[in-house]
Amino acid sequence: MNTSAASSAPPHGLGAAGAETGLSAPSSPSPSTDHAPFLRTVTALSAVGLLVVSQLYTVLPVLVPLAASWGTTSSAAGWTATAFGFGYAAGFLFSGPLSDRFGRRRVMTVGLCLTAVATAAVALVPSLLVGCAVRAVQGLCAAAFAPAAFAYIAERIEPTRRLAAMTWLTSSFFSAAVLGQVYAQSVAEAAGWEPVFLFCAVGLAGAALLLRGVLEGDRAATASSVGDAFRAMGRLLRIPSMVLLLLATVTVLCGFVAVFTGLQVAGVPAVAGDPDALLALRAATLPAMVLVPLCARWLVRLPAATRVIGGLLLAALVTGVTALISRQGDIGAVPLGALLFVFVFAVAVTAPALVEAIGARAGAARGAAVALYTFTLFVGASVGPQLAVATSDSFALVCSAVAGVCVVGALLAALGRRAAG
Repeated sequence: MNTSAASSAPPHGLGAAGAETGLSAPSSPSPSTDHAPFLRTVTALSAVGLLVVSQLYTVLPVLVPLAASWGTTSSAAGWTATAFGFGYAAGFLFSGPLSDRFGRRRVMTVGLCLTAVATAAVALVPSLLVGCAVRAVQGLCAAAFAPAAFAYIAERIEPTRRLAAMTWLTSSFFSAAVLGQVYAQSVAEAAGWEPVFLFCAVGLAGAALLLRGVLEGDRAATASSVGDAFRAMGRLLRIPSMVLLLLATVTVLCGFVAVFTGLQVAGVPAVAGDPDALLALRAATLPAMVLVPLCARWLVRLPAATRVIGGLLLAALVTGVTALISRQGDIGAVPLGALLFVFVFAVAVTAPALVEAIGARAGAARGAAVALYTFTLFVGASVGPQLAVATSDSFALVCSAVAGVCVVGALLAALGRRAAG
């Protein structure tokens, strides 16, 4: 892969279009003599990325014991996922410009330390209201990592290996959706829900030390400001096709999180009361995350907008079929696992295609565009638990709602493609 390929074919993940720009203002290419070691850098960033993004999902398997501890219902406890998601989404709008101003490594390490403190605090809060507030702060702090990590790769990894580095990092983000839930369920069954967050806090503190030792020192600060980034975002929001694609982005993680929250709050007879079966069901979807990067060379032959529409329609079809089978009777664990596998694959195809399509319409403001993308993506993740709670009478109803959301997303993406000509 040559340098031009690295800049024209965005990696397949949450920050694909930011490969050359990060999530804020475009960065200048690094000198060829100032490249960071590939294996050490990518391994560290991917491992830390997995841990950070897992914090969004670790709460889902522990909603029931968490609710019991706080004297509330599991449906109400779902607001802790929503609070984190909104804090996380809002943080993306600021953390990219802050990393331009103060340095990539500094923003990542300080953000990880603050996230560690907030994560430990989750295990100590006495009530739902305080828990939601602390989770929002946790999400806001956690948002410091991804934009700075994308920008660091764009600046410090040699161009011919930059695409591979981005793919590994973004794959770790998607894998967190499954591994975070598997981890939380396993620890909660063995030791209770509080250690789920305490162990993560220790890991996050260790991650700050790891990145401090592995990453190169920060360069001189740029002259860009948070105001510059917001002005660029405002200009992008005046483009009709951009607005339509951003609205479609909301539906992606909204549907994804709603389905997995629905497994917890609505329940499925095939795995109800069987934690091991539920754990296996979550883990069985992990290979779908890995499959997408392996299929990248074939997927990129399709235009990004086509992949977005196709991925959302596939997700709608799968959840619609799941709802239909569930209404007719008990859906077995194996068929449910197969359907969830395809659903996760569809989501993992759609998200990077969306960021590619959004970045292509942004011109020189690709960094601002990706900041808007990540913001809307995690707004959707914040809404997902509430969608599941609102339809928690049955898992079939949850899946029906998600199917409708995905159809709306596909329609918005199609309108966005048409508006762009």
